[in-house]
This record gives sequence, structure tokens and C-alpha cells, in this order.
Amino acid sequence: MGQVPQENMNTNYFQEMDEGPMFEDVAVYNRTVTTAEQIPYVINQAIREAYRQNGVAVVILPENLTSTEIDYVPTKTPKVVKNNYSQNINPDDIENSLEMLKNAKHPLVYAGRGLLGAKDVLTKFSEQFNIPVMTTVPATGVISTDHPNFIGTFGRLGTKSGFEALQHTDLILFIGSEFPFARFWPEGVKIIDVNNNPYDIGKTIDVDYAVIADAKSYLQALVDTDETLPNETWLKANQENKANWDKWLDKLSKDDSNGLNPETITSKIAEMAGPNDTYGVDTGNVSEFGVRGLPMNHNQRFAISGLFATMGFGLPAGLAGALSVPDAQAWTLSGDGGFSMVAPDLITEARYGLPVINVVLSNERLGFIYYEQVASKQHLYGVDLTGADWAKVAEGLGGIGFTVKSIKDADEVFSKIKELQASGNKKPIVVNAVIKQDDPVATAFMPLDAKLYGQDAVDEYSKKYHIDVKEQPSLGEILRAQGDNN
Repeated sequence: MGQVPQENMNTNYFQEMDEGPMFEDVAVYNRTVTTAEQIPYVINQAIREAYRQNGVAVVILPENLTSTEIDYVPTKTPKVVKNNYSQNINPDDIENSLEMLKNAKHPLVYAGRGLLGAKDVLTKFSEQFNIPVMTTVPATGVISTDHPNFIGTFGRLGTKSGFEALQHTDLILFIGSEFPFARFWPEGVKIIDVNNNPYDIGKTIDVDYAVIADAKSYLQALVDTDETLPNETWLKANQENKANWDKWLDKLSKDDSNGLNPETITSKIAEMAGPNDTYGVDTGNVSEFGVRGLPMNHNQRFAISGLFATMGFGLPAGLAGALSVPDAQAWTLSGDGGFSMVAPDLITEARYGLPVINVVLSNERLGFIYYEQVASKQHLYGVDLTGADWAKVAEGLGGIGFTVKSIKDADEVFSKIKELQASGNKKPIVVNAVIKQDDPVATAFMPLDAKLYGQDAVDEYSKKYHIDVKEQPSLGEILRAQGDNN
């Protein structure tokens, strides 16, 4: 990034500031160049460190140095971390892991981004060992989201099937992640923590067995044992629970009697999405709808501000998707709050002929924060937004705009978008989807099992979120109906 000329540094000159500290806590490499001759070396080192530590590298260049001529010999920067990285696995770790898996009645895989690029191995392991799989939100897609063994995730962006599986599991194979919300998992559950970074093992939760290993290599070693676990009530009950959840979301997508549901829009995206499409998902309630509704069942790529939950992430992520995978469709999914922060990026999409489809869920509210303020009984402040016609904004910034207020509108608009795609359209598209203001179903805590939480809690929760407990029985009820009373 740029800096004022050296002679103006540290003098309170116009636009001059000490930029280094801004990146100190997020950058794996952070340097300010002091001579023109350093530039090739420092940039080369920045690239190396970015690959080695899998993080952001920052190089600050004073303006006067970038226009200075030097004798330059190009350098080559090999990737020091490869996608096909593997390692030797300690046989004792495999033997001990197998013993713990066999002794567990309700084992569960919780997979993180360490398994990106290992979909085939994770899927094979899950099928061979008959174990349901959950993922962290940033790891969405490490197993196909339409695979029957995938049951979702946990927390505010989670699923009923994910929350309830955690309440009944007795062993979690926690692999390739430092999931910050693991500290909210139920107590008394045994945990095998697999990570190639010793610093991350046990970082967020106490573990019973630690394995320092590459996630993919570890799972492959388990697969190679040819061992298996019986496909008894546990996996089948989780599959049924997830299928019931998916049916409920599908039902919401087909109902606009009280206003447009976000599930209608994500279902339309799912119908159109290609096998290599990219999704840039913004922060807020829109994250919940994106995680639950966008298909990750082929080679799609999913980007979200997972750790810092930064608003305004969606549109820039869509730009990155369009540039990274130019032969596929790039999508962004934003709320009107996040979109309003970065809407001028539409000019960039238009300027460079990037036909990103930008979907805005508009409800004139910072819904995620609104929910938190209501839940914690705070005085409501700063959560109401002034409405904007994002379709007209798109047209003013060089794009094509549509407004959707009903299922009928959605059918017509997405049909028009297909026609634009077929005609070779190069303009960005904005779909202004005006949704109702209802809160998404709260999945961080879902008291739907009367045996665990009492009938009053079940009645209150199911009434608030319009859940028919006959169509959505709890996992505990499903297990007990199959003779599993634990």
C-alpha cells in the first residue's frame, strides 16, 4: 500500500499517518520500505511469508520510492505450502482414535477449513464409519451440503439438526479448526482434536486426545484401516432430523402470505447456481440465510467474514469471485445495511465488465443487532435503516436492477436473469429483495425436546418461530422412537 513521500513522513503532512500499527495484529508480515532497492526483496519476502503462514502480508511503499529507477533482476517465489501437502501419521494416533470411535455411541465429526480440498476423503470417511458431519461456517462445503451425512453447523448461523446433535453426542472428532465457539459445546463430551498446528490444539476447548497431523492425511489413514462402525440409530436419526429441517426451509420458501421470506431468494439462487459458482456472503442475518440456503455440492466456493464478522464484506468478495473464477457466476448476498456501506463498488463491477449478481435482502433494519438488543433487553438504538431503492441505485452506477417483493416477482426476475446470462450480459445485476422483518429462527438454543427442556419451553419456542413439532420432532424423540434412550 502507498505512503506519502519520505520527506513528508512524520510531519503531519496531508494524508500522512503511521500505517504500520493498523496491520500489526492481523498481518503475518508487515514492513515499510526505506530504499527503492529494497522493494523487490521486501515484496518477495512478503509473498513467501503470506504463503508460509497462510495469512495477510503488508508492504508499505513511500510514494517517492515507487518512481525511482533501479537495476532489477526478477525473483522467483515458490509456494512453500502446497495444496497436496501430506505427512506421515503416527500409527498410535490412528489406533487410539479408532478405539475411542468404537467406544462411542454417538460420534460426530466437526470439520474446519483444514479440510478444504479434502472433500473426497472426508466424504469417504463419513460413509465408511457411518458418522454424521458438522462444519464450521467458514468451512461450509468441505462436504457437500446435500450429502445425507451432512447435518449443518452450530450457533446463530446453525441448524436444528446441528444444535441437537451436539446435545446428544458423546464424542467429537474436532478436525482442522480452532472454532472459537467450541467453548459453548455441552460439557462432558469427549473430544479428539486434530490440527497441524500444536498452538491451536486445545485453544478453545479442553480435549481428551490430541493429534498433531494434517487433517486430510489423518482421515486418509483412518480410511485405509478398512475399519467401519455399524450404521445404527444414531446416523439414521440425524439424517432424518436434517431432512425434516430441509423440508421446513423449503416450506418457508414457498410461502409469502405474510411477506417475502429470505428462503425464497436463496432457493432461487440454488436453482440457478452452477457447479463452480462463487458466493460472497455479507455479515448479519443474511449470513444465516446464506449458510443455510446456498448450495455447496460441487466445486462452488464460499467466502464469509467468519472471525471478525465485518459488515460490507459481500460485495468485495463477489468482485474477488468474479476475478478468481471468470468462467463461473459470481454471487453476492448482502443485507441492506452491509450493502449500503459498499454499494459504490458496483461502479468497479460495471467498469471491468464483471456480471456479478448482487442480491440484497432489504428490510430496513440491522436485524442481527436488533435481535441481540431485544434478547438482552437493551434500549433499541442504531438498528433502523432508511429504505433505498437498490434497483435504481444499480442502474445509476452502470448495472441492471430488479425489485422482488413476492414469489411471483422472484420467478419473473430470476427468469430474466437467466435470459441475460444466455445473451452474454457483462453488466452487474442487483436484485433488491424486499423481505419481511421477522427474526430468523434462533438456532443457538432450540428447546424442542420436552424431556430435556420441559413442555412449556417447547410450546413457547415452537409458537414464536411457527414450528410444527409434529413435522419437526426433536432428535431426542427420533432416537427414543428407534429404541435409543441415551
